[in-house]
Amino acid sequence: MPSERAPVEGSAPETLSALIARFPATSPPAGSAGAAVMILLRDGASEVETLLIERTERPTDPASGQVAFPGGRVEDSDGSLADTALREFQEEVGLTRADLAGPPRFVGVEHAVRFGIHVAIFTAALGPQGHPPTALSAEEVAHVFWLPRSALAQPRRVHRETAGGLVEVPATVFEGHILWGFTRRVLREFFGFPTEDESGGPAFAPDPARSRSGDADASLRMG
Repeated sequence: MPSERAPVEGSAPETLSALIARFPATSPPAGSAGAAVMILLRDGASEVETLLIERTERPTDPASGQVAFPGGRVEDSDGSLADTALREFQEEVGLTRADLAGPPRFVGVEHAVRFGIHVAIFTAALGPQGHPPTALSAEEVAHVFWLPRSALAQPRRVHRETAGGLVEVPATVFEGHILWGFTRRVLREFFGFPTEDESGGPAFAPDPARSRSGDADASLRMG
């Protein structure tokens, strides 16, 4: 017998197809954002789930151990912001356009105020024949995991370092992974949860070696 569906949390549509259909299969002008991330969805056992990554813990990495979307900064060779999201997607979790149920849909652009960068957000569904995501580089990504939608409705308060120092912030804790800041705010908006005060936190987890000179460290802690 099929698994019983979990109660829907948030005001956004319940089904994966309806969630995706809210957004156009287009890409904004290349100059409208300096980075792009992907919200990858799948139908879990009882509800929609989102793919997230957790960075490897390294003393030299300001985002060490942080949870984020797959994604990163635009490179000159990217033809569009959707291409940026797909390239980073492949480099970090090993999935390509062929693993998706359809083309990436453009959700919007969020401004990471602290570092003055705009982040383009895309969404897509894992296809029925899609491969399982894998952390391709142990130096960058320690874990990949799927976050159930309902987990976002169970806030916790945790202490995190932000631009204003150590502060208590709202977070989602799931199987030992702590989601906070930009990534949590974007996901809560995506699923129709009320806005909370989300301070700091990484927007994505890029490779510092590929970041632009002078702001590599900053790019890891945007919020």
